[in-house]
Amino acid sequence: MATSKVIYNGGLRTTSTHLQSGKEIITDAPIDNQGKGEAFSPTDLLATSLADCMFTIMGLAANTHGIDMDGATAEVTKVMATEPRRISEIHVKFDFPKKADYADKQKKILENAGLTCPVHYSLHPDIIRKIDFGW
Repeated sequence: MATSKVIYNGGLRTTSTHLQSGKEIITDAPIDNQGKGEAFSPTDLLATSLADCMFTIMGLAANTHGIDMDGATAEVTKVMATEPRRISEIHVKFDFPKKADYADKQKKILENAGLTCPVHYSLHPDIIRKIDFGW
């Protein structure tokens, strides 16, 4: 079964529908590439997916090991290159809640889990990844 359906709406905008849930995501081209910049661009989504995926896998590990990471945040920065236009770097800066005093073993569990997420493994090796767990 297909995962999603994407419609080109014109004006450099798309609507993607997740077929299982019916949830939609709108994308726009960025301002620096003739777009309106009113929504995530496709490359924004790719970069953001790294943090989303890392959090998901860290969350699974946290559940298994009884680690509380609820409320953790991540800030994602995408760096573009030219010729060809592509993502050259993704920076992810995590911020874990201070309510938990993470032991070194817990930090290692979460870091290892995050770095084994499918998106991390799927990115082209030329894309530089700067991951700061913010401990």
